Amino acid sequence: MNSVTMNPVVKQGLAFRRLCGAVGHLSGAVTLTALVAGLTMPVAAFAQEAVPVAVPLVVPKNLTYWQMFAHATLVVKLVMMVLLMASVATWTIWISKLVELKNANRRLRADLAMLGTVDALGKVGELQHGAPAGMLQLVRTEFARTGEIATVEAGEGVKERLAARFVTVEAGAIERMLRGASVLATVGAITPFVGLFGTVWGIMNSFIGISQSNTTNLAVVAPGIAEALLATAMGLVAAIPAVIMYNHVARSVAGYRRNLADASTQVACLVSHEVDVKLGARGSVRAAAA
Repeated sequence: MNSVTMNPVVKQGLAFRRLCGAVGHLSGAVTLTALVAGLTMPVAAFAQEAVPVAVPLVVPKNLTYWQMFAHATLVVKLVMMVLLMASVATWTIWISKLVELKNANRRLRADLAMLGTVDALGKVGELQHGAPAGMLQLVRTEFARTGEIATVEAGEGVKERLAARFVTVEAGAIERMLRGASVLATVGAITPFVGLFGTVWGIMNSFIGISQSNTTNLAVVAPGIAEALLATAMGLVAAIPAVIMYNHVARSVAGYRRNLADASTQVACLVSHEVDVKLGARGSVRAAAA
């Protein structure tokens, strides 16, 4: 017989072996797939955790000075408001001092013109400025207190006492005129540093924002730095006019001091003339009696 008859039991054994081989191949593929998936899943999870979350950034368009102030931090806003108030105060003081000095010098020049035309204390009319009027009142009080001037020494004593009191009157007038000028000097000296403090604070906050946003884009960085630099600009705007105003007030007060010294000299000359007249009259009486 050319064909071999196979036992049914043998056939079943061969079929079972083929089935087991197929199942083994299938399980190996499944195990390899699970292993690859187990290795790739932590990497994917780590990659998802490592990717930074994009933070939406609001970049203002057409940035203006008001927007820079509005977007600034609280400290920078307080610095800007202090600088603004300092600038307003300097302009107010300067304008008031201009008006005060102009009126004072006008009254002093009128008093000087009157004092220069009289030759006796009794002929002096009403003075407009407070300082010469106060000096004249001191002269009258001193003569009333001294009474009759009988000797040259008594006359010199009157002159010395009045000269000392004139110095006090001048110093008081100058001190009143300089009242408020120290504010101009203070504002001119410290406001640049106040503005610099606001700038440093604002730039620190800008760098903190840069680190949190993970970007160095100029469109994102520029607004914060511009807000900080606005504080320095306002400090300079307050300081530069304050220095100029203080120098102007100081020069004007120097001219006022000269006018005041001239008025004091005029009153002192009238006092000397009055003392000489009293001494001359006393000498004439003595000569007539002799």
